[in-house]
Amino acid sequence: MMTTTMRKSLLAIGTSAIALVAAGPALAAGELNALVWCDHTDPELIRPFEEAHDVRVNLKEYEGTGTALSLVEQSRPGDWDVFVIDGIDVPRAIDAGILGELPEGTAPDTIFPEVALDELQVRDGKRYAVTEKFGYNTVSFNKADVDPAAMEDMTALWKDDTYKGQIAVYDYYLPVIGMVAMGLGKQTADLTEDDLPEIRETLFKLKDNAALVGEVVSSQTAIATGEVDILVGGGEWVTAGLSAENPDLDWILPEQGGVRWSQSIGVFADSERKDLAVEFVKYILSPEAQAKLATSSCYWAMPANAAAGDALTDQQKQALRWDDQPDYLKNAQLYPSPDAELDAKMQDLWAEFLQH
Repeated sequence: MMTTTMRKSLLAIGTSAIALVAAGPALAAGELNALVWCDHTDPELIRPFEEAHDVRVNLKEYEGTGTALSLVEQSRPGDWDVFVIDGIDVPRAIDAGILGELPEGTAPDTIFPEVALDELQVRDGKRYAVTEKFGYNTVSFNKADVDPAAMEDMTALWKDDTYKGQIAVYDYYLPVIGMVAMGLGKQTADLTEDDLPEIRETLFKLKDNAALVGEVVSSQTAIATGEVDILVGGGEWVTAGLSAENPDLDWILPEQGGVRWSQSIGVFADSERKDLAVEFVKYILSPEAQAKLATSSCYWAMPANAAAGDALTDQQKQALRWDDQPDYLKNAQLYPSPDAELDAKMQDLWAEFLQH
């Protein structure tokens, strides 16, 4: 049976005194308005900043960069102050004039170098965002029913029917296609249309072994309740937050690697409270706040600031595989970043995969 704590973690539901604002909020004195991912809505993360600065932080949670940009378009200039965004979408926000320049020194020098992403977040010598959190789309599993050593080889999931009926697949085409590509020895950054036939064949083998393909809640629920024992596309964001209650839930980066995701934080170019917004960014990047963000009640993932390790417990580090990060970072690749034509073909392939 799923416990109440597990259900809250999976569904990202929890009580909070933090106000959620609609598009186009009225900016009052002593308030800061932020568009964020759900992990920022944890009161334990936000309250220390509010108390230190005698300010109320209004948070609007969203899913998907497209949704965020739509909210921004519906708002008045100056309505928003802080923006949390997918790391790969930072250039898009810079091009749109949404993100403003951050003062020198905003980014701590203890950010893991592999996730600094200066090529995406710094333009013409000016910084517009900082990586705040990252993780992996890889393999989550229940080690009570699956040999962890067997999960070292990603191809075991599709090369035969050993795990037939035990597998769920996360329903997001880019990371799963990226994982399959890596399992085939390909580089996510170099994928072309010529790679798709082999990827298609492998995806269909994987689908034949899968019990279900589901979005975040259904795929997380399936592994948490024992409906399946393996989640392709999972990672620390699926199982780390549940590990205290169910230590058998674990995740691993196979020898072929995994797909790394990241989220970034910045300040709106037209914010009317830029100084306070920058202070909020600095707070989120501090070791103590990073540890709280990493273990937010919504989902866990790795803090971008390596100094956060001193603020994490041994159990939290174990669940996040803290000690494995040097090898994991070396063996992970970024999401595929196809051009519009290839992206459309990948989406068509995924639609075919879902119907298979």
